[in-house]
Amino acid sequence: MVVAMALAITGCEKKNAAETASRTEEVTVRLLTDSTGIDDKSYNASAWRGILDFYGDSWDSQTKRGLAYDVITAQTEDMYLPNLMQVTDEGYDLIVVAGFTFEAPLVQVAGNNPGQKYLIVDVGLEGDFPNVMQAAYAEHEGSYLVGAAAALKAKEDGIVNPRFGFIGGVPDPVITKFEVGFVQGVLSVLPGAGFIDYYVNSWDEPALAKTQAKNWFDIGGVYAIYSAAGHSGNGVIAQAKEYRLAGRNVWAIGVDSDQYEEGLYSDTESAVLTSMLKRVETSLVYALEAVQNNTFEGELITFDLVQEGVGYSTANAALSNSIVIQLEAIKQQIISGEIVIAQTYEDAKRLPGFPQNLKALDN
Repeated sequence: MVVAMALAITGCEKKNAAETASRTEEVTVRLLTDSTGIDDKSYNASAWRGILDFYGDSWDSQTKRGLAYDVITAQTEDMYLPNLMQVTDEGYDLIVVAGFTFEAPLVQVAGNNPGQKYLIVDVGLEGDFPNVMQAAYAEHEGSYLVGAAAALKAKEDGIVNPRFGFIGGVPDPVITKFEVGFVQGVLSVLPGAGFIDYYVNSWDEPALAKTQAKNWFDIGGVYAIYSAAGHSGNGVIAQAKEYRLAGRNVWAIGVDSDQYEEGLYSDTESAVLTSMLKRVETSLVYALEAVQNNTFEGELITFDLVQEGVGYSTANAALSNSIVIQLEAIKQQIISGEIVIAQTYEDAKRLPGFPQNLKALDN
């Protein structure tokens, strides 16, 4: 009863906010996230940044929050559906759900509310949903680049027989694109490199990722670890920071947002060599502009290197100019089609030298 009353009160507050915003002719939007929220310094943060950009706000100055835009964070998965139903009833111009874990609730709610516009990131829905815009990303392209970056750095450092690690959140085809793209990028530079992977099975368990990273750095001889695990991946960065501060030559590779600052262990040194930039904000701005311009369609759009939907960070000076020049050449080869990157584990396993014992899943 208390929960129901709280939801009802919150619903009234949100309706008033929506009505106020509509009077100012502002597009209204609500972002729904998992328990990691917009402070995950990764995936959700990138989505939130897109909303801020659209409204001319910033992380430090969110002047239109609560009116034009806001975020609803579900502390548990069983709240995904009721949260989605609640914001749908409140009648915002656009509702955004971040991540494939929202797919089933969205299919249920969107089908029953054809007049409401939705955006889902990272999912291509099966079926006809003219009111749902679907944003996909070429994660394999950006991951290939950071894999090549890590391998080029190992080569520059003179590391003999380097090993590389990948830590994922919850296994699914999207995270597989991160992993197989990364592995292919490393192998393009170091064909004999070794690999190991681990899945946390959670987006919000950084302690588990940190423990695994420590084991790999200590026992497995791993040089660099790439994580695509939401907030869990921050555990990898934390462990790499500790070891680089102690003089160990190990690296973390960030994801989604530029995690350079998260890896700082001195004023000018970061344990995050580079980050795969998955510019989720690009799809948020695209969808909001479509709503504003009355051009919104239920379409699947893939944001790739050409559209600057993915990329890599050059914030760390440890990523030398020589490496960046080589990465830019690789980037152009991907754009031109000279380099073709496998997106599934099934296809990647057919490539010469690709590891056959990874934990990646295609479905």
